[in-house]
Amino acid sequence: MTPTGKPPSTVRGKRALLLVNPKARRGSETIEPVLSRFSAGGLEITIEQFEALPEIARDITRMREMADLVIICGGDGSISSGAMAVMESGLPLGIMPMGTANDLARTLGIPLDLEEAADVISAGHLRKIDMGTVNGHAFFNVASIGVSTELAQGLDPVLKRRFGRLGYALAAIKVLTRAKPFEAVITEKGEKTHVSTFQIAVGNGRHYGGGNVVEESAQIDDGHLDLYSLEMKNVWKLALMLRSFRSGTHGAWNEVRTARCVEFDIETRKPMPVNTDGEIVTSTPAHFKVLPAAIPVFVPR
Repeated sequence: MTPTGKPPSTVRGKRALLLVNPKARRGSETIEPVLSRFSAGGLEITIEQFEALPEIARDITRMREMADLVIICGGDGSISSGAMAVMESGLPLGIMPMGTANDLARTLGIPLDLEEAADVISAGHLRKIDMGTVNGHAFFNVASIGVSTELAQGLDPVLKRRFGRLGYALAAIKVLTRAKPFEAVITEKGEKTHVSTFQIAVGNGRHYGGGNVVEESAQIDDGHLDLYSLEMKNVWKLALMLRSFRSGTHGAWNEVRTARCVEFDIETRKPMPVNTDGEIVTSTPAHFKVLPAAIPVFVPR
């Protein structure tokens, strides 16, 4: 039962646009059992394949009149790439976690088992979640500048697809051996702070990077962004901080600057790339803001 005492809604009899990325890490898995699950739940499915991320938004815009909900099969980057089009369509979003980290699914409690994830969508329970933007590009988990961006740029797609999180770890070691701090200016509520940092991350949700927590109390529907900046002298001190990043308590370290706000501006001496949910989408200067309750998403009750 719902909090109002009424039976929970379902999506039975509704039309779903199912966007599938066959190149996602789990994209080679057969979707026949999933389609059977949707059929049992009363959904009418239209399948559209995509290979490049920009196709997602175009497909949603082109086909939204044919659907009552949108389902994106893929990783966090795929979901974020379609976010603006989903928001503009006004349709609810279903998530089939077929990527490497699947941090948005983790944040929302969506099962990684695809048939169970399909059941969540069929059950019809919705939760409105916030969406972060940077220079007009959407993200759900985190956007960052610095070390993690270098990692995203240097991660071999074949390594990522074949080894998953282990591939991330191998690439991270390579990036850390050559990491150098950079100068930046962070503007919050009109006040400028000059920093020397290895990374600045701005989180919208809770989980990122395969299960790290952006801030201990962060939620994806709290109407805020959570920023942290890594201002240590030696980047290898991160090894001592790993446990605190998993729990979101890294702000307790003196070398980690934290802030919470609805908007941030970050400037650097030279343009630096910005990584959103694993994809490089823009560069500094970067304007970050949160769009509260932007998209209704199917989640477990």
